Amino acid sequence: MVIAAHPDDIEFVVAGTVAKWAQAGTQIRYVLVTSGDAGSHQPGVTREELARTREAEQRAAARVVGVDDVAFLGYHDGEVEPTLALRRDLVREIRSFKPDTVICYDPTTLFVGDRYINHPDHRAVGQAALDAIAPTAAMPLVFAELREEGLEPHQVKEVLIASTMESNTWIDIAGTIELKIEALRQHASQFPDGWDPADWLREWAAESGEKVGIPYAEAFRRIVLVREEDD
Repeated sequence: MVIAAHPDDIEFVVAGTVAKWAQAGTQIRYVLVTSGDAGSHQPGVTREELARTREAEQRAAARVVGVDDVAFLGYHDGEVEPTLALRRDLVREIRSFKPDTVICYDPTTLFVGDRYINHPDHRAVGQAALDAIAPTAAMPLVFAELREEGLEPHQVKEVLIASTMESNTWIDIAGTIELKIEALRQHASQFPDGWDPADWLREWAAESGEKVGIPYAEAFRRIVLVREEDD
């Protein structure tokens, strides 16, 4: 399962890994907390119109890498907070899909270099996702109403945290970098001036790969919650 705030978050950061897993036969669900309904400076566009466009773009991007299961939770872009309601919605998704691994984003990353302040939605969704994963999704007495829906507790085995300054795991995406690029290109509404993300994505993946001696990589902080000997 991949939990993200907006359409295109996955494609910018982790779609190479997703494509690699999909090629190996892994079942994958995307959970988008918002539909990116504020992600435009185009005059006259409404939230509703933009949400429809960006949901379609996200589904198209997911298909490029082999993912057909995409859920949108309907929170408003730019207004997400790590509330109990959001935690409950994410626990519902986790208990429904029962993933072994969840990819989410580092809620502690505020500044990236000296040119970027991390979006508050990214931080809020990252925090809510981690709170849902550990320990809530596995606790039978928390959100008991979900058990009434037939959703029993589920223990996620590991978390891969993306967009982090504390990476400890690098995944080789040399075989899927072109799929990642093509997936990001599906988000045409985010590139109104015709900018192509290919060179930028290759450069970023090469910088990550250089740390471990491979051409292209995506970096994560891996947290193992259940080890094989604990199963």
